[in-house]
Amino acid sequence: MLDALELPLSLATRASAVTLRRAVPSDAAALIALLADDPISAARGDVAAAEDRPVYEAALRGILDDPMNDLLVAEAAGEVIGTFQLTLIPGMARRGARRLLVEAVRVRSDQRSSGLGLAMMRWVTDVAAPALDAGLVQLTSDAARVDAHRFYERLGFTGSHVGFKYAVTLP
Repeated sequence: MLDALELPLSLATRASAVTLRRAVPSDAAALIALLADDPISAARGDVAAAEDRPVYEAALRGILDDPMNDLLVAEAAGEVIGTFQLTLIPGMARRGARRLLVEAVRVRSDQRSSGLGLAMMRWVTDVAAPALDAGLVQLTSDAARVDAHRFYERLGFTGSHVGFKYAVTLP
């Protein structure tokens, strides 16, 4: 948990105000549903299968127990409608700058284009990064997410690197 972040708080969107707060273990079902609601995640196997729930719950506990990580949710009317993970990475490059990595940004499909993604990402860049003394905010986005890339570029993010992944077969 990134203790320097003062949560919960209210975020304004075009549709309404939402609460941004830390995820808790009881959010697991809603988080799994957000992953399954995304076609690219679903194609990777995030289909909200009941037998997968223990793995997701263990992952959530791991994130919440790690002092360099946080998983946040946006909630409206008692429902989780968005989420993202933050990881603070100490580094040697850029004169020892810390990096704030944003991962797994999801907005429920019926809430897209409501301004929620904008509010979440502006909070990351304008509030969270300075509070955590992070000199750089970085994220990765699947190459197929062309609309997301335009969104991030409108926010001032620059497509600066090419990423690589290597899938490890676990026993």
